[in-house]
Amino acid sequence: MGLKNKLLKLNSRKALQSSTSTPPLSPIPYPSLPQPPPPPPTSLTPLPTLTLSHHNHHHHHHLLHFLNTHLTQPFTPTHLLHFLKSKLHHHPSFTHYDFHIFHWASTIDSFRHDHSTFEWMARTLAITHRFLDLTSLLQFMASNPCPCSDGIFSCSRTEPIFRFSINAYCRVGKLDDAVVTFECMKKLIDGRPSVALYNILIHGFVKCGEHCKALQVYDKMIKDRVKPDVYTFNILISSYCRNKRFGLALELFKEMREKGCSPNVVSFNTLIRGFFRERKFDDGIAMAYEMVELGCEFSRVTCEILVDGLCRDGRDSEACELLIDFSRRGVLPDGYDYYGLMEVLCGKGNAGRALEVVDELWRKGNVPSLIACTTLIEGLRRLGRIDEAFRLTERMLRGSLVPDSVTFNCVLQGLCDVGRTVEANRLRLLASSKGLDSDGMAYGILVSGYTREGKQKDGEVVVDEMLDRGFIPNITTYNRLMDGLANARSSVRQQANVIGN
Repeated sequence: MGLKNKLLKLNSRKALQSSTSTPPLSPIPYPSLPQPPPPPPTSLTPLPTLTLSHHNHHHHHHLLHFLNTHLTQPFTPTHLLHFLKSKLHHHPSFTHYDFHIFHWASTIDSFRHDHSTFEWMARTLAITHRFLDLTSLLQFMASNPCPCSDGIFSCSRTEPIFRFSINAYCRVGKLDDAVVTFECMKKLIDGRPSVALYNILIHGFVKCGEHCKALQVYDKMIKDRVKPDVYTFNILISSYCRNKRFGLALELFKEMREKGCSPNVVSFNTLIRGFFRERKFDDGIAMAYEMVELGCEFSRVTCEILVDGLCRDGRDSEACELLIDFSRRGVLPDGYDYYGLMEVLCGKGNAGRALEVVDELWRKGNVPSLIACTTLIEGLRRLGRIDEAFRLTERMLRGSLVPDSVTFNCVLQGLCDVGRTVEANRLRLLASSKGLDSDGMAYGILVSGYTREGKQKDGEVVVDEMLDRGFIPNITTYNRLMDGLANARSSVRQQANVIGN
């Protein structure tokens, strides 16, 4: 068993070295420095005669002093890792020498890198997009494996190190490098690669529009007897839908279930969106109900796909019925914002139906968002349904949904315009108790309303409050408001006498 593993590891080193244009590393070649132009490569020698830079002598002296101070020989991988993470990594001038120091350490006879230094260096190079250096590091790791691999089994950290690197290659579109690294890693680890590694490659190809190559990886995965998981199928189903091959997406969904893999909410969302894109709305809705039957919880994205898709096709009435039914079944997700439906309905002058939907959903515990309520209030006001706008605003405040001052003032104005200033003022006091301070506009609306209704005493209370809060700039304005209330009351009395006679 030990001989077989050693032969496999030897073959993997040869495969990696022959599959890339970078020359074999034993040890790692001297990486180029970030400052242009780089000099020809120079060999590194142990401290204190280490030469890492073409910088001036003063800078070189400081670097050597820094190394001598914080990393004394002999040192272990633990010491080196602490130095790289805690000292060098945060240094403003020397942080970019991390791979140089890593290489220098490998030239010391008494030192040998282990998985901790390999992993930290691989992650650092990947995160900082130094992919040429990352390739060199992985080659070095294949030729000089972790001491954990000296026995029968390979190091357990080998796959995670390569997985992170492969993911980094895929993230920037270096798919050829990812495949080469993957094939090398397969020969370095014990057993088969994890399904997560295949998923990374498949997703990388899909993201770059290489659907056929993604399918090739999937076929290879099956051939390697690695069982695909729900993420594998979701990636490929989404790719089929993007490439307008929805029929094949449905076939893969069927295959997924035949293989005993249960779909999740992402699987259903992708297919529902695909049905809607194909204008097969009934099939998409049926799939949503299948989710309910299978006990798969809806997400907010599920509802957005259904409602937005139906509304875009002019089927907003169907969207209303669907939401109400989901709410009654108790499957509507918490936090779902049905503002979009309110906007569509109110935009079509159907605020009454929008109010019915809000009442039904709110009764079942699906509280509307502030912007949904604001949109509905404005829709009701435009239709002259002031009483319903008032009741909704009052319900919002009692539920600690505080509207903005502009919307609130519009409701006050609507109430005052129909002679309901007392109710408007009561609403103002309720809003004040919930944290909405009235502005000068709100007070002005109320004073004008009381003036029109001839309610002098109520109006004077509001004017005095305006004065206390600094909304009346001078005594002239104060007297004008008070005189207006007094004159209005006299006028109302005269009108009442005329009507009485």
